[in-house]
Amino acid sequence: MSTDSWAGRFPRHDAAMAAAYLEAGAWTELTLTERFRDVSRRYPDRHAVIGPDMSFTYAELDVRSDQVAAAFVEAGLCPGDAVLLQVGNSAEGVLGFYSLLKAGAVPVATLAAHRAHELRHVGGIVGARGHLIDAAASDGVLVDLSHEASSYLPTLEHRFCVGGEVPGFIRVAEAGLSIPAEVARTVVDEIQSRIDPRSVSVFQLSGGTTGTPKVIPRLHAEYWNNGVALARTLGRDERSTVAHVMPFVHNAGVVHALFGAHAVGGCFVAMPFGPPERSLEFLIEHGVNDMLIAGPMIPWIDHPLWEKLAVTLRTVAFSGTKLPSRIYDRCTSLGQWIGQNWGMAEGPYMTTGLDAPEAARRETIGNPNDVLDSFRVVDPGTGEDVPDGDVGLLLYRGPCTLAGYVDAPEHNAVTFRDGGYLDTGDLARVVVHDGIRYVVFEGRIKDVISRGGEKINAEEVEELLLRHPRVAEVAVVAMPDERLGERACAYVALDEPGSTLTLADVTEHFAALGVAKFKWPERLELVPALPRTNTLKIDKVRLRAAVAEGTSNTSVV
Repeated sequence: MSTDSWAGRFPRHDAAMAAAYLEAGAWTELTLTERFRDVSRRYPDRHAVIGPDMSFTYAELDVRSDQVAAAFVEAGLCPGDAVLLQVGNSAEGVLGFYSLLKAGAVPVATLAAHRAHELRHVGGIVGARGHLIDAAASDGVLVDLSHEASSYLPTLEHRFCVGGEVPGFIRVAEAGLSIPAEVARTVVDEIQSRIDPRSVSVFQLSGGTTGTPKVIPRLHAEYWNNGVALARTLGRDERSTVAHVMPFVHNAGVVHALFGAHAVGGCFVAMPFGPPERSLEFLIEHGVNDMLIAGPMIPWIDHPLWEKLAVTLRTVAFSGTKLPSRIYDRCTSLGQWIGQNWGMAEGPYMTTGLDAPEAARRETIGNPNDVLDSFRVVDPGTGEDVPDGDVGLLLYRGPCTLAGYVDAPEHNAVTFRDGGYLDTGDLARVVVHDGIRYVVFEGRIKDVISRGGEKINAEEVEELLLRHPRVAEVAVVAMPDERLGERACAYVALDEPGSTLTLADVTEHFAALGVAKFKWPERLELVPALPRTNTLKIDKVRLRAAVAEGTSNTSVV
């Protein structure tokens, strides 16, 4: 697949707007590899990435990723080939990511938790030619999953791995060691010279759309600048040591930690999520001074080791749910700056800046990191702007925000408004502090469940549940959870009176379908019929209220 093979498969930015982005420096005529190379030349001896497995300086990562990329090319990987990524947080995973970019391939940010259901859908859209797995993740399940994928992804030819040796896979850490550095550099330079900076660099997956995930094209011209803008907002420089414990291939990981550190010559500490003692000791050992945290990590802040980490960890960004007051108070009592952020794989990204007042940091997700970003809060029914202070639908546009999803014309037609604004599906209101407008996140219009940073599309889970022979009707809603923010609760009406269904039956059904485990319903409520509104739509407002209040299923019918 050539580097321009994605042309025509997704909408492009308006020509005048693209020209304005270039003139302002929000877009560049460079590839991601060229942006990384520039930083590597300026900070060759500084650490670029530290993982639990290995570490690289910028010079080392630059040379090794050249060699690995050349080895990928020798193996038959071609510029423009889409490669599914299922890797955890490790330095070898980062090496694999940059190596794919240098080979001209397009990494596809699937997750280690994904299974056949997701790989079939996403891999089919992008025509996946390669698969990079983490041999150490999921107890080796990904190895068999990759082999099985050939049965439903006929274009899948190339297999790569990190985290251990796997027969039939090219191990990233061992690839290209015999290729002279200057030879590898020549191979990479030739490939990069043929890449259009406005072409796709990485495919991310949607978390806020309904149904199965949509494929998001991130462009060479803009993606690195998402990290540049974030680093500027948080005052980072080459002394920044930025940790991330959620999957780094997620958009939040790429923007906040990988590009967000590398854009200024900082170090990315790739730490897998684990028990607080092990994780916190690792972060303390490496002097982490900047980190994004989410709901699943709240117990860390209550751990005694957090005080020891606070000696170096001075900047904390909270994401995924409303910031609990006690967490704000705990961090500030230790002298840590804490704020909030919000982002989408589609490109929008907001952060409370370092100089934001306390009220803004406690209550809001900040404002756009890029000065060319713009947002509107509108009435969901009329599309008219609402006054500051009123809750409305958040629309977003900017140099890093996509113009459309891949192979999704019908969805694009209803998701993008006049002027190219993306309908985020989120509710928000604007508050003003010291004359500056800040955004308060107020929930979602779209049916999305946020479980520990992962987004679950309720419509997709409902469709999967309806495949069960005993399920006649279903509604999936979010139920509050102190640790993860939300979990999925399924209200189910069965096909025949007297038939039964247990949560164990449901999990067995989802396992047989090959669905990522984080999408499995974690509570089952059997009802004789689902409640309806006056227009006969399923009344999810009542269902959400019922599960939040802990009431019995009989009260919602």
